[in-house]
Amino acid sequence: MGDLIGNIAYWAVEAVYTFGYIGIAVLIGLINLHVLPIPTQLILCLAGFLVGQEQFTFALVLLSSTVGAVAASLVLYYLGAWIGESNLHRMVKRFERFKLIFVADLERASEIFGRHGGKAILTGHLFPGIGAMISIPAGIKHMPIFGRFMIYTILGCLIWNGGFIFLGLLLGSNWPVVKEYSSIIEYSVLALLIVGIFVLIWRRWKAYKRA
Repeated sequence: MGDLIGNIAYWAVEAVYTFGYIGIAVLIGLINLHVLPIPTQLILCLAGFLVGQEQFTFALVLLSSTVGAVAASLVLYYLGAWIGESNLHRMVKRFERFKLIFVADLERASEIFGRHGGKAILTGHLFPGIGAMISIPAGIKHMPIFGRFMIYTILGCLIWNGGFIFLGLLLGSNWPVVKEYSSIIEYSVLALLIVGIFVLIWRRWKAYKRA
C-alpha cells in the first residue's frame, strides 16, 4: 500500500510540472473527493516551491487550487443532498476497504456541522482530516448553497490553500518534508492561521474602538 501511495504521489508531482495550474486544480479536486490517497499539502507545498522558482505565480496557484477545492465541495454537497445520510453511510462502508474514505470521516464532519452550524463550513475546511467532507452534512441538511455555504467554503479554501502554498514558498527545495510530517505541519499551520485570524480581528476591534 505504501508503494502504491508513493507512486501516486510521484505521478501527482509530475502532473503539476506537466499541466501547471490546470493540473493543480484537478489534483486538489480529486484529493478533496478522496479519489487520491495523498494529502493536498503535498501538492500545495510543491506549487509554493515553484512559485519561489518563478515558474508559477502565487495568485494563480491560489486561484486554481481554490477552484479545485470548491468544485469538490459542491460535488460532495450535492451528493449529501441527493443520497441522504443513512444511504451515504452504507455506501461509504462498502468502500472503506480501499482506505480512501471512512464512515468515521463522515461522522466527524457531521459532528462539527451539528455543533457549529453554518460556521462549521469554515471550521471544517481548516480542520485537518475534514476539509471538503464538511460539505456532505451541509447537503444533507439542505443548507442554502448561495450565501453562507459558498462564502465560508471559498474563504476556508483560500485560507487553507494559501497557508500551505506560502509554507512551500518558505520551505523551498525542502518542500517534500510535508509528506513525512504532514500531520504535525497540518496542526501547526492550523494554529498559525487561527492566531492570525484572531490578531486580525483584535486589530480591527482596536481600530473600531479608537474610531
